[in-house]
Amino acid sequence: MEMSGAAGFFLYFAFGSNLLKERLQLANPSATFYKTGRLKDYKLNFGLWKEHIDNAWHGGVATIESYPGAEVWGVIWTLNNEHLSSLDDQEAVKAGVYSPLEVSVETDNGTVLCRTYQMNNFHACPPSPQYKQVVCLGAEQHGLPVEYKKSLEAVQTNNYSGPSILDQIPTITNLRLNSSNSGS
Repeated sequence: MEMSGAAGFFLYFAFGSNLLKERLQLANPSATFYKTGRLKDYKLNFGLWKEHIDNAWHGGVATIESYPGAEVWGVIWTLNNEHLSSLDDQEAVKAGVYSPLEVSVETDNGTVLCRTYQMNNFHACPPSPQYKQVVCLGAEQHGLPVEYKKSLEAVQTNNYSGPSILDQIPTITNLRLNSSNSGS
């Protein structure tokens, strides 16, 4: 299957907050689940593209780094070609935060070429609890392997407790309200 072209769509491999459908669809409503897959010889890391820079997530965000023998699990989405620019904007490509990358992702029925993003000028930094929650919810939503989900849950956070993009995602806001109401 081609990454993009005449079909009017492209394939995108998500491994961070865009694992969660509701997060990705905030700016990219055409995103449709295609399948899960794994990217070999890369590892997942969290950080910032410049030291001490603040961002909407108030902490490190996901990136991939070349690392022989490692693997990153994620979700392959199909998006309409018209959303290529909104996805690039979300990943701050013009500002130089991320660079688009074409990667071969293994699925249960072969390898597919996908667009993904890799952070430039990487500086390690723990994610906020809110960012980690979105990544873990996305991994759960799409049934990523149990061991991989455990590794995500084990990621240390920076303990930030203020507002974040998480508050803009209706499903999560509703989940939070329901879980806090059920305890009283």
